[in-house]
Formats: sequence, structure tokens, C-alpha cells
Amino acid sequence: MTARVLLDTHSFLWWTSQHGARLSPKARDVIASDETEVLLSVVSAWELAIKASAGRIDIPDEIGRFVPRRVRRHDLRVLNVTLEHALRVASLPPIHRDPFDRLLVAQAQVEGIPLVTGDPAITRYDVETIW
Repeated sequence: MTARVLLDTHSFLWWTSQHGARLSPKARDVIASDETEVLLSVVSAWELAIKASAGRIDIPDEIGRFVPRRVRRHDLRVLNVTLEHALRVASLPPIHRDPFDRLLVAQAQVEGIPLVTGDPAITRYDVETIW
């Protein structure tokens, strides 16, 4: 049986770059396993696009090439945002103010999958995390 996991934005960047060592050993093992289907949410692509266009993050290529190339190279699956995902955000307690992280939590909850994240605030939600 294949396990599914959802990467948060930092995990995606670290896994697909030379900064993979910034991931915990457990996170690296889970992501690298042939038994794991690794998902990247369009939420993370949206966050990266906003931050890159605002000059808040340094992306080594045009964002429209950067993300798709890394998705293909690392055999990631894209998780689209559904109406159910978006509406689940309303039921989340106000632990995290970041709308991107809140939507990632909602997606992980709805999909019933763990979220790969090193963000300690996210662990306070009712969601399985891997770090």
C-alpha cells in the first residue's frame, strides 16, 4: 500500500534543492521511500509565485518553469484545491495566521494525509505531521 504525504512549501523547496539536509531524517526517509506518493499543493505554488513576484524569496528560475520542472524531476503529484478544502479553513482554530499554511492544514485534514512540515504551530492542529 502506498502512503501519501503533503509537503509544505519549505519542505518542497528543501527536498527539491541542495538544502535537503534541512529536512529531518524522518522527513527525508518518508519522502524518499518508493512506497510514498508525495504531493505538492497548488497552495505552495501560489505562495511561491506571490513571494517571488514580491522579491521576498529568491527562486533560481522563472517561477512558471521552476515549480513544474521540480514537480517532474522529483515525481511529485499535484494536489488541487477543492471547495471542501477551502471551506474547511473556516473550522480551523486561529492558531496560525498564515493563510497558505491554514489551507495546507485543511487539505491534509480533508485528504486524511500527513503534512510534512517543521512548523511547530502546525502541530497544534488536528492533523498528522511528519518531521
